[in-house]
Amino acid sequence: MDALPDLSPRHGDLEPIELASRDEIAALQTQRLAWSLRHAYDNVPHYRRAFQAAGAHPDDFRTLEDLAKFPFTTKQDLRENYPFGMFAVPRERVARIHASSGTTGKPTVVGYTLKDIDTWATVVARSIRASGGRPGMAVHVAYGYGLFTGGLGAHYGAEKLGCTVIPMSGGQTERQVQLIQDFRPDVIMVTPSYMLALLDGFRAAGLDPRGTSLKVGIFGAEPWTNAMRQEIERAFNMHAVDIYGLSEVMGPGVANECVETKDGLHVWEDHFYPEIIDPETGRVLPDGEEGELVFTSLTKEAMPVIRYRTRDLTRLLPGTARSMRRMAKITGRNDDMMVVRGVNVFPTQVEEQILRLDMLTGHYQVILTREGRMDDMTVHVEARPEAWAAGIEDQGRELAHHIKQMIGVTAKVVVVAPGEIERSTGKAKRVVDKRPRE
Repeated sequence: MDALPDLSPRHGDLEPIELASRDEIAALQTQRLAWSLRHAYDNVPHYRRAFQAAGAHPDDFRTLEDLAKFPFTTKQDLRENYPFGMFAVPRERVARIHASSGTTGKPTVVGYTLKDIDTWATVVARSIRASGGRPGMAVHVAYGYGLFTGGLGAHYGAEKLGCTVIPMSGGQTERQVQLIQDFRPDVIMVTPSYMLALLDGFRAAGLDPRGTSLKVGIFGAEPWTNAMRQEIERAFNMHAVDIYGLSEVMGPGVANECVETKDGLHVWEDHFYPEIIDPETGRVLPDGEEGELVFTSLTKEAMPVIRYRTRDLTRLLPGTARSMRRMAKITGRNDDMMVVRGVNVFPTQVEEQILRLDMLTGHYQVILTREGRMDDMTVHVEARPEAWAAGIEDQGRELAHHIKQMIGVTAKVVVVAPGEIERSTGKAKRVVDKRPRE
């Protein structure tokens, strides 16, 4: 791989808060948390009831440790208050509404005032700059536009930074490839799984993906591994950087890797207060221990969230390139975890083993079935085009061996021809669970 471009920040690029002392950050968080708790209590009936049931009151909050006295918020709480029950301002002050797809129930609805939208644009602009983006660069946005927060969140952030935005949205892979060739963007923002689909598109068109103008890809909306990072960086000869967010907290831009270190995602702690808890007991865990990520918004007007349980599993680490703490790459979600014959398995663990093998691609799907009392796991994975004709039986056996040795579960591996795994323009569907519901 050729040397990647040096996109490290120049002197004066960073906002003062990014390099503030931990004492300064904690003082700001304490002030903003007190406001956010009071704002939620005074203006959202759900929070008033929940605080009272927990025996907590905004006046009880004096130090950051006091936040543990307050109740958690879950996705179910948002659904039970559908559509606008979690809003803390009159609907007439809400400038925009986004919502989840609602595939597992009612959609979760989020609202933004004009100030919220500006805050969101600011943290996404900061994220793009941390990734190596600069004013004047062209940003190809291939996240979906609409009720999903990805496309418009990326769009407004890139504009805020002073970039040229190419609002492509998802799908139309051949057209995406053509426009990347013709418009010569510096940055692409997209899910990592769809970036692999674009890689297929370049190869199908007979184009060298390493010859594009792209300098950095900013990838989010689904967990992905460092092995996937290396795969994309080798294929395109560009930086691959992780962005994190979720609509209930804001959208993309809650945390982001810094291109100069790529050692975890710095949480923008001046707007979002992170905690790690034991998923079973709810106990707050010290930095460095893995558990479930929880966020409290510090500046949101339309829809404050107090101790929102993300279901994402990670740990908090000290800052490096920035003063703000880092979260390690998401290892999975509580609701993504597969239990196969008593073994906890995350899709990212399977992906990591697949990408150890040079003849296999990152396109895969895990199928779960049950015969009698026994669970069966089958991994369908695509071969690389150049490997398919040569025969790949050994790769399937080797992958099954790695899964057994590294994850601890027996899996059947089916290596399929290039193009057989269904592509997604958004989040990839990695697991198909066909086991009967008990």
